[in-house]
Amino acid sequence: MALLRPFKAIKPKPEYCGDVAALPYDVMSSEEAREMIKDKPLSFLHIDRAETDLPPGTEIYSEQVYLKARENLDKLVSDGICEQEEEPRFYIYSQTMNGRTQTGLVGCVSIDDYVNNVIKKHELTRADKEVDRIKHVSYCDANTGPIFLTYRPNESINTIVREWKAEKPVYCDFTTSDGVRNTVWVIDDDAIIRKISALFKNVKYLYIADGHHRAASAVDVGIKRRKLNRNYSGNEEFNFFLAVLFACDELEIMDYNRVIKDLNGLTVEEMIDKISVKFTVEKQGKPAYKPEAPHTFGMYVEGEWYKLTAKEGSFDEDDVIGSLDVSILQNNLISPVLGVTNPRVDRRIDFVGGIRGLGELERRAGSDMKIAFSMYPTSVEELMKIADNNLIMPPKSTWFEPKLLSGLFIHKLS
Repeated sequence: MALLRPFKAIKPKPEYCGDVAALPYDVMSSEEAREMIKDKPLSFLHIDRAETDLPPGTEIYSEQVYLKARENLDKLVSDGICEQEEEPRFYIYSQTMNGRTQTGLVGCVSIDDYVNNVIKKHELTRADKEVDRIKHVSYCDANTGPIFLTYRPNESINTIVREWKAEKPVYCDFTTSDGVRNTVWVIDDDAIIRKISALFKNVKYLYIADGHHRAASAVDVGIKRRKLNRNYSGNEEFNFFLAVLFACDELEIMDYNRVIKDLNGLTVEEMIDKISVKFTVEKQGKPAYKPEAPHTFGMYVEGEWYKLTAKEGSFDEDDVIGSLDVSILQNNLISPVLGVTNPRVDRRIDFVGGIRGLGELERRAGSDMKIAFSMYPTSVEELMKIADNNLIMPPKSTWFEPKLLSGLFIHKLS
């Protein structure tokens, strides 16, 4: 059973929410972050990417960056931009993009649930990225970016959220420059808070949709603090970390497409001849081809689009990893034909989130890359099935939109 508990969030005052909230730190480079904060003195990127307030060329993992992050976070509070809740609360966070809305509950989940696999993972993490966020959490004494979790639908939880949204006043409501509407409600009824916590005890598993590095870092900090506080009770805030929890039917995974530098010494005709062993290849011409069903793929090369359909026998339907479209393409084409055997490290391959559109694939294939593949999105059910089997998704399998904004909810660890 999952443990979800309320917390005393530090949050922007309603009139400042749109100015403070920012995209998560890991969807942009340091240079892009510097551009994004121009004329935005309250942006949470001043905390999540604090090197932007230091001279260009500053080592982004240096101690002065983390000290600056803590200074900037404290300043948001001392300047009256953010304030801390007096009592533990849950929050409802709703996002609307392109006419589709996803609504989640904001609260704190247990580091023990992470360790004991009640919170399930599907992605490997990199040590260097973990160390960065461990330092960030430690210096700030706070979880500054929420973990994106999902769970199988629970109608009782859904009813509480739906009724609260319909009947209670909004805390803040703003639209970001990319057109995503963000709306927050504060759940301040103690009886409802207790009921939500009780209902989550009937939720068997939570699944990390996005934020594996942030989750691992938060857990690492909590475990270290336990060692420093041998008589800890388990109720201290460092035993918990910040999350937004969505029922899985609220979510949509977008395609995560591939572009590759060259044809591995082959002509287009030679490549298609090799591909045809495992795929039916149909020339599409234009417009761009977006796969309409699992096991179909778009391929763009030298100004032409092709539809690829995996042939029977090219994968095992009972293999939860091997039957994923990203695995089918990798195992039957990208590796054996184009020679990219390790997509985690090979610089000949790059990945393009579906939010960028197929036009971006055409642009990349005509500039720094040679060939592009459009994918059918991985489903949330596939993600949960892999996590339930304690398996790891292939790299770059899922792209979630919209991204959860940072800065709307901050969880202090002490």
